[in-house]
This record gives sequence, structure tokens and C-alpha cells, in this order.
Amino acid sequence: MVSHSGLLTVMERAARKAAPRLRRDFGEVEHLQVSRKGPADFVSIADKRAEQTLVEELQKARPDWGFLLEEGGEIAGDPDKPRWIIDPLDGTTNFLHGIPHFAISIAVEEPLYGGKKEITTGLVYQPITDESYWAEKNRGAWRHDQRLRVSARRDMADSLIATGIPFFGHGDMAQWTRIFGEVAPSVAGIRRFGSAALDLAHVASGRYDGFWESGLQPWDVAAGILLVREAGGFVTDFRGGDQVMERKEVLAGNDAIHSKLHKLVAGALR
Repeated sequence: MVSHSGLLTVMERAARKAAPRLRRDFGEVEHLQVSRKGPADFVSIADKRAEQTLVEELQKARPDWGFLLEEGGEIAGDPDKPRWIIDPLDGTTNFLHGIPHFAISIAVEEPLYGGKKEITTGLVYQPITDESYWAEKNRGAWRHDQRLRVSARRDMADSLIATGIPFFGHGDMAQWTRIFGEVAPSVAGIRRFGSAALDLAHVASGRYDGFWESGLQPWDVAAGILLVREAGGFVTDFRGGDQVMERKEVLAGNDAIHSKLHKLVAGALR
């Protein structure tokens, strides 16, 4: 059985402590008290409880680290130490509609020289299926103790591509429509399941051959980016660069599919 670092153990323990309450709340989704924080962007009590549990558990283990949180924003820590990037419930809309496709996402971002930063550890945990996807820099990507590799498909006509579709008040529908118009005729299918963290985990595991989406926040993608790269895949922004979280654009896949997707996306954006 593969072993992982003490840091990853801390992350998985925190996720598994938050998960039972999420599962209970999901089972009673119709009774949840829900508040709006923007057009069509709902935050449940479950979301806030899960985030609180994660922060409490991770602070116990690394009290001087900072946080970047979906709900709580930034919590300052020692600037010379790593920080946590957390989405306690990626797929909130699915959760609130009783669709069992959501995840807890936790990543570790380490400071580098010159103000640069790097994701070095990532965990995506699906509370309903009990699937734990994790990656550490230079140690590969895993689902539990099974090593993950991106799909080996090379032909777009055989490929299943995931995406996120803009919705009311969020995203650039005109841009997405142009990209869809380029990609859809070239592939076997396009799927939109509503959790970017799980989409990237599925690219890492070879379930999807590629993925594109824009308008994503760092907590949506930080852990998933590392999963795909450690599974042998490529993750860039739409321009082929490494400013994924800065530009809020994600393009992922194996080398062949990523390259072909990039050409189609670039053509759509001209």
C-alpha cells in the first residue's frame, strides 16, 4: 500500500472529519437554510460548517499557515510559510438540488523566490463515493492507493471532454459558445457535471480526456491542477501559459488532447 506524507495525512483527516456532516446535510437537503451571495450562486449552511471544520483541523496541525477560503476569504499567516487553499464544497448547486456530485478540495501553496508560488500538495475528496484523490509534487497522483495516469487517447474523435457552462450572472457565454462551436464537432462527447475539482480529478484518472473552463477561482482548481500534472497531463491557461489561477482559465488533458484543444480554443478566441 502506498504511503503519503504526514502533511497529506493531516489534509485527509480534516476532509474526513468534515465529510459526515456534509453527508447528513445532503440527506436532508430540502431542510437546509440557504442564503444567496450573488446571482444563482448559493451558499448552504453545510458549506460554512464544512469550511469551519477544515480550518479548525488544519490550524491545529499548522497554526502559522495562512488560508485562502471560498467563504472566509484570506486569513493571514506567516508569509514565509505555505498557505491552504480550500473549497469546502465544490459543486454547491449540485448539493442543493440533491445531485450527489460534489467534493472537498484542499491544496497547499508554497512561496517561492521572487514572489512566485507553487501548488505542492492537493486533495480532492468525494464524500458520497468516498473517493480520495491526492497528489504530492514529484510523487504522482493517486486515488486511494491506485496510481493515476491521464488518458492515452490521441484522437479527438474518440475523446470525452468536460467543461463548465456559464450561467446567470457568471461567466462569458459568448466566449464559451465560440469555444463549444469549435470543440463539439471534433469530439465524442462533452460533459458538464458541475464540479471543477472533480472534473480535473477525472482527467487525472483518465475518465475524461480533456477539460476547459473559464471564470474559475483558485479554490476550484488548485488541487485539481496538481492532480492532472502529477498524472502526466498538461494544465495551462487558454493561451498555453501557466497563469491558470491568475487568468481564471483552465485547459487540461494529456499531451495530444491538450495540444489539440489548445488549437481549437485559440481559434475560437481569435
